Amino acid sequence: MFGKRIIAFLAIVVVGFAAMAATTPWVMDGVKLGLDLKGGYEVLYEAVPFEGGSDVTPETLKKTAKSLQDRIDASGLVEPEITTEGKNRIRVKLPGINSEDDAVLQMLSKPINLTFRAPDGTIMLNGTDFVENAAGLQFDTLNRPVVTIELKDAKKFENVTSQLVGKTMSIYLDEEEISSPLVKNVIASKNASIEMNNGSTEEARELRDLINMGSLPLKLEAKYTQSVGAKLGMESLKDTVTAGVIGSLIVLVFMVVIFRVPGFVAAITIITYAWLLLLVQNLMNATLTLPGIAAFVLGVGMAVDANIITAERIKEEIRSGKSMLSSLKTGSKNSFRTIMDANITSIIASVVLYYIGDGAIKGFALTMIFSILVSIITNIFLARFLLTLLVRSNKFMKPGYYGVKESEIREL
Repeated sequence: MFGKRIIAFLAIVVVGFAAMAATTPWVMDGVKLGLDLKGGYEVLYEAVPFEGGSDVTPETLKKTAKSLQDRIDASGLVEPEITTEGKNRIRVKLPGINSEDDAVLQMLSKPINLTFRAPDGTIMLNGTDFVENAAGLQFDTLNRPVVTIELKDAKKFENVTSQLVGKTMSIYLDEEEISSPLVKNVIASKNASIEMNNGSTEEARELRDLINMGSLPLKLEAKYTQSVGAKLGMESLKDTVTAGVIGSLIVLVFMVVIFRVPGFVAAITIITYAWLLLLVQNLMNATLTLPGIAAFVLGVGMAVDANIITAERIKEEIRSGKSMLSSLKTGSKNSFRTIMDANITSIIASVVLYYIGDGAIKGFALTMIFSILVSIITNIFLARFLLTLLVRSNKFMKPGYYGVKESEIREL
């Protein structure tokens, strides 16, 4: 009744669709929406060097962005999107935050000019003396929290602490005192620890984060802030998804009607492609934005185009009078070169966009790159494998199954 290849085909399709149906809710829940879809808060910083600190270079700008990312991540309240722009700017996007009173916004609004001062107010150390983002939280033998710090110059630290033995060395962020530890002895090392007066772990954690904030390689000045509402974005998302689903269904029906068996296989691989692309984005923790959705829809169109090219090439070979298996092999081989040329060209263009673009352009380019790679796997290799199973089963050998009329077939 059914050959082994038909059973293998059905098993792959059934198991694959069952897996997609079971995991789709998890995949959809894991989609991370961008600022234009979810709403939130956006801050544009301009980086300037501290006095005596590092110049603004691509490397120090990246380090500052990384430190800023770590500082926000430490709060555990939001997953930020942080990108560098131009020669001296960092853009911070905080999806889901709309209140001025939010803890993350309060953290970002605090000044980050870190200084360590003597009792008379003399500045002994500043943020440039510390290793970026190196403050940590540990517990002593009595299980009391202590904040560990790491300096760049052990000799300088030794000179400073030798002047302040038995005195306090107050820690300031801008002009706000955040701690005033006692210097008990000379510290001839790059590493030191700060004991908490009240033994509060929460206070120690906050001090650690504030020191890390103040030890950024560059000074950040907020040049632009904006609260972004999600209403327009979510409406656009709903309309885009609805239009995409309707359009995709129409295209899939068209594929089946025009190309029959290849069209049916194309419908399977395109659905698999869409699910797999969402899965890849989730695993990469990528943020979905409106430009990203545009790239996703464009990727679906390219996937459909790849299947159409393959199906048409197979039809041409069938019309030339070749056997079904020979038509499949030749048509797939000829279409492969055409499809890969187009895909490689699109990947090159997307890579260029990614490296020269900012923000939304990078998101569009990255989505395009991965959509093309996923399309190659599903709409070329998977589609060819499934079609080969059907042809080799000897159950679908009539030209009509491939959209070719008997009268169109030429004799060899």
